[in-house]
Amino acid sequence: MRLTTETLQVLGALLDDPHDDHFGLEIAEAAGLPPGGIYPVLARLEAAGWVESGWSERDPRTQRRRRFYRITSDGTVHAHKALREAASRSASRWGGILRPGSATA
Repeated sequence: MRLTTETLQVLGALLDDPHDDHFGLEIAEAAGLPPGGIYPVLARLEAAGWVESGWSERDPRTQRRRRFYRITSDGTVHAHKALREAASRSASRWGGILRPGSATA
């Protein structure tokens, strides 16, 4: 599994509420990524079994269906591990001085 920064951001967004269905635009906004950029990531995660997807019911106003995504149990385990490792690498790189959300360097 290729764990790019974008992949980690998508995993973090899915882990915010791992039991709910998430639509693409919602994931993109939570991950801070452009909407079109998340779909290749979601496809890789689904192929790896970390994410599953399905289709919503038709919206009676638009007659459109939307695709939703949900992180799997295995995906949750792998995602937590990947995010911990990424945080550890980041802390090692900066000597623990810079932290996400830190106001000072």
